[in-house]
Amino acid sequence: MKSFVVLTAALFLVAAVCASAYDEDDLPYDYYSKTCPKLECIVHKKMEEWIKKDYSLAPALMRLHFHDCFVRGCDASILLDYEGSEKDANVSKTLRGFEVIEDIKRELEKECPKIVSCADILTVAARDATLAVGGPYWMVPYGRKDGTVSNAKEADQLVPMGHEVVTDLLELFQSKGLNVLDLVVLSGAHTIGRTTCESLQYRLYNYNGTKKSDTRLDHLYLNYLERKCRWASEYVDLDAVTPKKFDVQYYKNLQKGMGLLLTDQLLYKDSRTAPIVTALATQPDEFGSLFSASMVKMGNIQDYLSNDGEVRLTCSRVNAPTNY
Repeated sequence: MKSFVVLTAALFLVAAVCASAYDEDDLPYDYYSKTCPKLECIVHKKMEEWIKKDYSLAPALMRLHFHDCFVRGCDASILLDYEGSEKDANVSKTLRGFEVIEDIKRELEKECPKIVSCADILTVAARDATLAVGGPYWMVPYGRKDGTVSNAKEADQLVPMGHEVVTDLLELFQSKGLNVLDLVVLSGAHTIGRTTCESLQYRLYNYNGTKKSDTRLDHLYLNYLERKCRWASEYVDLDAVTPKKFDVQYYKNLQKGMGLLLTDQLLYKDSRTAPIVTALATQPDEFGSLFSASMVKMGNIQDYLSNDGEVRLTCSRVNAPTNY
């Protein structure tokens, strides 16, 4: 027990140091302080309007931000809409919230035209989406540029589908400058939201070709999922206990064999991630702080050079050469 406490404290200390360390390449917080000072007020108001109409847009926008950042960095390439773009990828089939970002962009173009990038809009919208479901607040650094390239094949190669092993996930996160703590903490976003039954039917009916279910699943939870997921098109909550509340129930579910996606459940079975799951399951305040820090780190992923980007006038398409 003592060694567990020491390990947990060490993990949180490392996280605090990483979160507070300043890098000269970090994005600034005051990027729009003079050019678009009403940015966050406009985004917050629009987010309130949309989520009031459809609560499920909150987790959808958080997921949209994640997909964007893991392919070519946080450059709004996921928003580009043309044949063969990331939006066309198999892994993007159930993504939602594009219309919210476009609505915010139109409003910002009225207030401060040609100033705020779609990448920055998506990033702050994900923060406000987290707030809307009871999650933590964090300051968002700004200055991202919008990418001009979007490729469906890249998205299908990079974005996790929910059946990867922990080693694969760790390698992906490390390639983006994130670590094992970020992996477990950001996975906690699955405390809200839902997924299609298609993504987990193999766990229920033919796990590893056995024609049986995954034995890691709690038997009562399995019975529920078998009834719920007869059709691949059905949706199921990622957190069966508190699906509309941002909390640590997700981690408690993993301890009970109620991780919906295989990637989630394996976090509690792998020796590199299980102690973090155990620690977070009982420390909601620390989870909130760590989630904020990891979201800032993820939002700073930039796989492009600053002179490669632009500020799109419409988020779904690159600017025409005559726009500037």
